[in-house]
Amino acid sequence: MNILRAIIIDDEKHCIETLQWQLKKYCPSVELIAIAESGKQGIEQILSIKPDIIFLDIEMPQMNGFEMLSNLKEINFHIVFTTAYDKFALQAIKVSALDYLVKPIDEEELIAAIEKAQSSTISNTATSLKHLISQIQNETLSDRLILPTQGGLEFVDLSEVIRCESDSNYTTIFLKNKSKIVVSKTLKEVEGLVHSQHFFRVHHSHFVNLKEVLKYVRGDGGHLEMSDHAVIPVSRSRKHELLKFLNI
Repeated sequence: MNILRAIIIDDEKHCIETLQWQLKKYCPSVELIAIAESGKQGIEQILSIKPDIIFLDIEMPQMNGFEMLSNLKEINFHIVFTTAYDKFALQAIKVSALDYLVKPIDEEELIAAIEKAQSSTISNTATSLKHLISQIQNETLSDRLILPTQGGLEFVDLSEVIRCESDSNYTTIFLKNKSKIVVSKTLKEVEGLVHSQHFFRVHHSHFVNLKEVLKYVRGDGGHLEMSDHAVIPVSRSRKHELLKFLNI
């Protein structure tokens, strides 16, 4: 029997414990050799232990599963994504011919994933992953915003975003439908995901969609009145560039 040395990478303890139990009970050909509770720990464990297979949660704070894989120079192990999200991410994974398990994980699907890994080659995994990362990056660079949240991944049209507001290491995205999404990313990180000339950082705590600005009120830095009735301060250091951007 071909033994696969495995790492579970997941930020949710109960998910780790459940998968650990399932592997022990249903998958005797898998030897769990390490557990990582973040993308950063995952990278460290992979480089140190060199596993045959990893069970990788997609939705993790600070660094999600896709970002973690993008930070690895070499993929020489099998990948089984584990996720509760069932829309774009899973569609992209399917197209790339990679394997995934939807939480809560079904034991028969887990066994099938192990059998698939044992019958496939690492080179196929590396090629498929390259295709997947390309898809994710292309989606990120389009007119949509991919946001890792506590519940999964949110895919938001940039045209629906009014503004983004920083709260330390978290950012709140305010949408036209009056809902809001909180993500565990700094405003700078969210800003880096947006590739649109219509968005502008007006303050260290505020990143706005200029199409949703109703009024600019002059002052020391001045402030903006947004379509959701929010009043957003403009920092003195950003005032000149903003007015130039607005052709005022």
